Amino acid sequence: MNSRQRKYLKGLAHNLKPVIYIGKGGVSTEIIKAADIAFDDHELIKIKFIENKDQKKDLTDKLCRATSSDIAGIIGHVAILYRPSRISGKRKIKLPPP
Repeated sequence: MNSRQRKYLKGLAHNLKPVIYIGKGGVSTEIIKAADIAFDDHELIKIKFIENKDQKKDLTDKLCRATSSDIAGIIGHVAILYRPSRISGKRKIKLPPP
């Protein structure tokens, strides 16, 4: 994903509310499952860090690897992640060309 596409996704995410909150347990299997479901429903999600704020980059990378998603950005204690829906009829977001 290039910077133009990340900027576009950040703009789309501006009005979204976080769908996943990461606390002291970090990125667990339950968080990964919840993120998978959220990606299939929304494609673009926000994740808020309640705890482990100093490890948010590492935890976000771990979650991205586990869910095959991309980081659109990290703003404050909120990460914006993107993964196209695996269900072709549910794809809502069309990224600008690279």
